[in-house]
Amino acid sequence: MKLASLKNGQRDGQLVVVSRDLSRCIAVPAIAGTMQQALDHWSVAAPQLSEVYQALNSASVHGEQPFDQAQCESPLPRAYQWADGSAYVNHVELVRRARNSEMPPSFWTDPLMYQGGSDDFIGPRDQIEVVSEDYGIDFEGEVAVITDDVPMAISAEEARHKIRLVMLVNDVSLRGLIPNELAKGFGFFQSKPASAFSPVAVTPDELGGDWLDAKLHLPLVSHLNGKLFGKPNAGVDMTFDFGQLVAHAAKTRNLGAGAVIGSGTVSNKQGTDYGTSIDEGGLGYSCIAEIRMIETIRDGAPKTSFMKFGDSIRLEMLDAKGQSVFGAIEQKVVKYGV
Repeated sequence: MKLASLKNGQRDGQLVVVSRDLSRCIAVPAIAGTMQQALDHWSVAAPQLSEVYQALNSASVHGEQPFDQAQCESPLPRAYQWADGSAYVNHVELVRRARNSEMPPSFWTDPLMYQGGSDDFIGPRDQIEVVSEDYGIDFEGEVAVITDDVPMAISAEEARHKIRLVMLVNDVSLRGLIPNELAKGFGFFQSKPASAFSPVAVTPDELGGDWLDAKLHLPLVSHLNGKLFGKPNAGVDMTFDFGQLVAHAAKTRNLGAGAVIGSGTVSNKQGTDYGTSIDEGGLGYSCIAEIRMIETIRDGAPKTSFMKFGDSIRLEMLDAKGQSVFGAIEQKVVKYGV
């Protein structure tokens, strides 16, 4: 099934069930008023929500309304936990080379993960507000999952069964702030502003064969300023699956229902050392930092600039029939306070 949170003037939005084709939705206050309420009582709420979903798709439900992606919050407008991994080690290797930093061999066997800000996610059509272009504004296209309650020290195999919903995320990075922050040895903070998630979150069963081995095997399509920038497949070159990422996050602590775990930037090697741009006939990239690293390797210096005020980014996944699975994240970068 597909679920979303509509803006209603309240901090956590209003939970709605969304039709498979993303055309219609219906509020379900008798089941749960918010996404978090549904997750807190998933064993009871999920079967009821599924019944509504089936009725909505068969046009046998009353009270539906048109589904407007522009009116969506992120599925969870705020969450108890947002931990972002880096499952695509090709991406890690590239960005570390951009910082003249060697990659330890352990990165291929032990996932990287940082704890992001989860108290203020922005909607999928909300603007990205940044103080200065000098911060090095970059988008990062990723896949994320929302978990049920997860006990500490869970195995990766057991963790797969704790995944309740799947969605996309634009994990905005301020590349110009990252080096100084990491040099302090305490990780990201100021360099990671508010993230935006796809309009719709989807249960794994809804994804059918595209959800295999706790990976989502579909291309993540990005358009920068209306031009195709990348379409790498999220199921390819993913070193750590979502079961491993969830288990990694829960190694020494419990995770509460509604914890959000990200994949890190989707990145494919495409049969080369580091990948190939769309202009060169390749699958492209899911962030600007990667293409800048390729340019540095090949040309001695990057030529692609980071995002400027007025630039836009669109992230989406289409199924085999060309239908949008999660709706689109579509954002414009603007100067904060103007």
